[in-house]
Amino acid sequence: MILEVAILDVKPGQHEDFESAFSKARKIISSMPGHIDHQLQKCLEKENRYILLVTWEKLEDHTEGFRKSPEYQDWKALLHHFYDPFPEVEHYTLVEH
Repeated sequence: MILEVAILDVKPGQHEDFESAFSKARKIISSMPGHIDHQLQKCLEKENRYILLVTWEKLEDHTEGFRKSPEYQDWKALLHHFYDPFPEVEHYTLVEH
Protein backbone atom coordinates (compact mmCIF):
# COMPACT_ATOMS: atom_id res chain seq x y z
CA MET A 1 0.00 0.00 0.00
CA ILE A 2 1.04 3.56 -0.71
CA LEU A 3 0.03 6.68 1.21
CA GLU A 4 -0.32 9.86 -0.85
CA VAL A 5 0.14 13.01 1.23
CA ALA A 6 -0.74 16.51 0.03
CA ILE A 7 -0.73 19.70 2.10
CA LEU A 8 -3.41 21.92 0.61
CA ASP A 9 -3.28 25.67 1.19
CA VAL A 10 -6.61 27.10 0.10
CA LYS A 11 -6.91 30.73 -0.94
CA PRO A 12 -8.17 32.95 1.92
CA GLY A 13 -11.94 33.17 2.23
CA GLN A 14 -12.55 30.13 0.01
CA HIS A 15 -12.43 27.28 2.51
CA GLU A 16 -16.23 26.77 2.57
CA ASP A 17 -16.40 26.60 -1.23
CA PHE A 18 -13.40 24.25 -1.24
CA GLU A 19 -15.05 21.89 1.26
CA SER A 20 -18.23 21.88 -0.81
CA ALA A 21 -16.28 21.12 -4.00
CA PHE A 22 -14.34 18.39 -2.21
CA SER A 23 -17.59 16.64 -1.25
CA LYS A 24 -18.26 16.26 -4.99
CA ALA A 25 -14.64 15.41 -5.85
CA ARG A 26 -14.39 12.66 -3.24
CA LYS A 27 -16.82 10.56 -5.27
CA ILE A 28 -14.41 10.76 -8.22
CA ILE A 29 -11.35 9.56 -6.33
CA SER A 30 -13.30 6.89 -4.46
CA SER A 31 -14.33 5.30 -7.75
CA MET A 32 -10.78 4.95 -9.10
CA PRO A 33 -9.13 1.53 -9.43
CA GLY A 34 -6.60 0.99 -6.65
CA HIS A 35 -8.16 3.56 -4.29
CA ILE A 36 -8.43 2.10 -0.80
CA ASP A 37 -9.32 5.05 1.41
CA HIS A 38 -8.89 8.79 1.78
CA GLN A 39 -9.40 11.52 4.33
CA LEU A 40 -9.32 15.28 4.25
CA GLN A 41 -8.38 16.97 7.52
CA LYS A 42 -8.49 20.68 8.38
CA CYS A 43 -5.58 22.26 10.22
CA LEU A 44 -6.40 23.74 13.64
CA GLU A 45 -3.59 26.30 13.58
CA LYS A 46 -3.97 27.58 10.01
CA GLU A 47 -7.56 28.16 8.92
CA ASN A 48 -6.97 27.65 5.20
CA ARG A 49 -4.69 24.59 5.42
CA TYR A 50 -5.82 21.02 4.86
CA ILE A 51 -4.07 17.70 4.53
CA LEU A 52 -5.27 15.09 2.07
CA LEU A 53 -4.28 11.49 2.79
CA VAL A 54 -5.09 8.88 0.15
CA THR A 55 -4.25 5.19 0.43
CA TRP A 56 -3.64 3.44 -2.88
CA GLU A 57 -2.90 -0.22 -3.59
CA LYS A 58 0.22 0.77 -5.55
CA LEU A 59 1.97 3.97 -6.66
CA GLU A 60 0.90 3.57 -10.30
CA ASP A 61 -2.76 3.57 -9.28
CA HIS A 62 -2.27 7.24 -8.43
CA THR A 63 0.46 8.42 -10.80
CA GLU A 64 -0.66 6.54 -13.92
CA GLY A 65 -4.24 5.39 -13.33
CA PHE A 66 -5.78 8.42 -11.65
CA ARG A 67 -3.68 11.27 -12.97
CA LYS A 68 -3.95 10.11 -16.57
CA SER A 69 -7.68 9.35 -16.43
CA PRO A 70 -10.54 11.46 -17.81
CA GLU A 71 -11.92 11.57 -14.25
CA TYR A 72 -8.79 13.44 -13.13
CA GLN A 73 -9.80 16.32 -15.41
CA ASP A 74 -13.08 16.60 -13.46
CA TRP A 75 -11.16 16.45 -10.16
CA LYS A 76 -8.80 19.15 -11.39
CA ALA A 77 -11.68 21.40 -12.55
CA LEU A 78 -13.40 21.08 -9.16
CA LEU A 79 -10.37 21.66 -6.92
CA HIS A 80 -7.17 23.00 -8.45
CA HIS A 81 -8.26 26.64 -8.65
CA PHE A 82 -8.52 26.79 -4.83
CA TYR A 83 -4.81 26.19 -4.14
CA ASP A 84 -2.16 28.83 -3.51
CA PRO A 85 0.54 27.66 -3.81
CA PHE A 86 -0.12 24.50 -5.77
CA PRO A 87 0.52 21.54 -3.45
CA GLU A 88 3.48 19.23 -3.58
CA VAL A 89 2.34 15.61 -3.42
CA GLU A 90 4.48 12.93 -1.81
CA HIS A 91 4.07 9.17 -1.53
CA TYR A 92 4.98 7.04 1.45
CA THR A 93 5.25 3.36 2.22
CA LEU A 94 4.91 1.77 5.64
CA VAL A 95 8.10 0.87 7.46
CA GLU A 96 7.55 -2.18 9.58
CA HIS A 97 9.81 -3.14 12.47
